[in-house]
Amino acid sequence: MNGKTDGGAASYIRYLKGDDDGFYEIVREYFDGLCAFIYGMTGDHGLSEELADDTFYRLAVKKPHFGGGSSFKTWLYSIGRHVALDALKKKRPAESPLDDGQDAQDDFTPEKAYIDDERKKALYSALDKLKPEYRQVIWLTYFENMSPEETAAVLKKSKNNVYTLLHRAKDSLKTKLEEEGFDNEDL
Repeated sequence: MNGKTDGGAASYIRYLKGDDDGFYEIVREYFDGLCAFIYGMTGDHGLSEELADDTFYRLAVKKPHFGGGSSFKTWLYSIGRHVALDALKKKRPAESPLDDGQDAQDDFTPEKAYIDDERKKALYSALDKLKPEYRQVIWLTYFENMSPEETAAVLKKSKNNVYTLLHRAKDSLKTKLEEEGFDNEDL
């Protein structure tokens, strides 16, 4: 486990002991990633931020017990997943709009920045077209760098199911990217 994971658990313990700064550290560290993960479930940026807020609200008010059986991040994302699933049961989200752009890195030439931006747009567009469970497993594995065990814990699946799901998700993503005009060299 990395320092961030241990830091999340340590910050939460500090918060439970009355240090509000511990809670703010958790929000700063995990909010963006949690929003992105929940977006993979909802396809709606506004709703994903709202549900991430609800997750942190639940953490602040209900103060659930963190047993340490998994990484803090895995535990937190499991809570976020539960919050999102509850919300999705109550209301079906609208179709997601395409991601309207990414910041180009300053050290690229304008041509490279444009190409990278277009690739990112195509990737996010292709991700948006995947089944929610495919988006989730790809996001957790590649964007959040979670291990198969951590991903299995968040998704409430076995490790073997995660491997199978990830394989299917990658195949589906590859197909979607090929439909967008990418060839094997771009993938």
